[in-house]
Amino acid sequence: MSKKYIRELFAAKNITIAGSKQQLFDAFVDDEQHQLLARQILENQQRLMDIWQYKNRLADIQQQTVTIPNATVGKPYQATLDFRQWPDITWTAIEGLEEYGLRYDAASGILQGTPVKSGDIRLKLQFRLTGGDANAAPHEKLLPLVINPDPRSLWKNIPSDMAGPFWKADDVAEFAPLGDRWVTVASKRGRSHANVGSFRDDDYAFRHLEPSGWSVLAVSDGAGSAKISREGSRLACAGIIDYFEQYFKTAPIADIDALFQEHAAGTGTDTQKRITRLVYDTLGKAAFSIHKKLEEFAAAQQVSIKDLHSTLIFVLLKKYAFGYVIMSFGVGDCPIGLLNKDCSAITLMNRLDVGEFGGGTRFITMPEIFTSDKFPTRFGFKLVPDFAYLMLMTDGIYDPKFVVEANLEKIETWKAFLDDLNGNNPEKVALPLGAHAPESAGRLSAWMDFWSPGNHDDRTLMIIS
Repeated sequence: MSKKYIRELFAAKNITIAGSKQQLFDAFVDDEQHQLLARQILENQQRLMDIWQYKNRLADIQQQTVTIPNATVGKPYQATLDFRQWPDITWTAIEGLEEYGLRYDAASGILQGTPVKSGDIRLKLQFRLTGGDANAAPHEKLLPLVINPDPRSLWKNIPSDMAGPFWKADDVAEFAPLGDRWVTVASKRGRSHANVGSFRDDDYAFRHLEPSGWSVLAVSDGAGSAKISREGSRLACAGIIDYFEQYFKTAPIADIDALFQEHAAGTGTDTQKRITRLVYDTLGKAAFSIHKKLEEFAAAQQVSIKDLHSTLIFVLLKKYAFGYVIMSFGVGDCPIGLLNKDCSAITLMNRLDVGEFGGGTRFITMPEIFTSDKFPTRFGFKLVPDFAYLMLMTDGIYDPKFVVEANLEKIETWKAFLDDLNGNNPEKVALPLGAHAPESAGRLSAWMDFWSPGNHDDRTLMIIS
């Protein structure tokens, strides 16, 4: 090879060997010292080319893009760094991941962990290439990784102004006996309100009325667009309790009890028709009294009744020897769900103001609801031997947990909801259901801090168990 190189070198330099000097040239080419010089030249040329190829390959790697999926603070993360486009890489490592809560496994190429802080960071990938000096410092390439902040950390929690008109606590929760049952309830200001320091618009009330034996439960959601709906919802719930407290002082309780007993025993005539009339008259008058109460309050405050817009759902509940009588009324988009004893069936005790109602929420402040031909559909009645749970909730719970109205009538969705309450949720926060204890209220309130993108309204849930 060296002899050939010498001949080619002379030819490339346009050096012509005369015939008389051919023997001299052959001897020159055969000289070992000259061949050594030629080999060194060839080796240096190859070495130079190898160095160029190595540098060129490094430049290619530096210029090639590596896309890594974004991570989020507090959310478990895993991504595979695919280096198959670089088959000549023999070793990799990434340093400085610990401060971000991440780690890198070179054997699998997996980057994983739970990020602890956000940032637009540059991972420093260290690597070696085939043909490189194993003792030299490794090469480095910066890989972009975006770690988004936990969306929850972006929300402020500004207390509402206690000196503001119609102020009420931002978060409330209670656990109390209710006749032979227990009530656990919490009402929490939504993140959208907390972020700007505005008020909680939801409200609730409950009371067991002796000696009648009836329990009254009410939940209301004040419209976010109404200026003082927080007071509208409070007046609506408190007004329902006051109404029935007065009603049962003079109501023909013995006649009402006899009607339900006849219906349960099947001994009376037209009991279903009489019960329908009783429910319609009794609960309808109660609902209308709340409308009038809010109308009068608006006039006294010299504001529009629209400023008090609030939904309203309420229930009358009584235990008899044959079981429970449950009567309900609802206006708006807050559901009332009754789960049977073994949680194998669900009864939706009210019709929500969605779908056939035109897709718009209705409020107890709207006079037209009392003259609408759909007014009779706002009532519910159920006689059951027993039940597991009776739940009243606002859309702050319904929207993220049930999503659409149709799911409210699916027992599978309710079972998933019960599992959620029992701790099967990303936050691992449990009520748990069935554990009647004073701390139940606090646990329900803590559960209500669940995260649901796009759902940041007030949340109220009342559970009778």
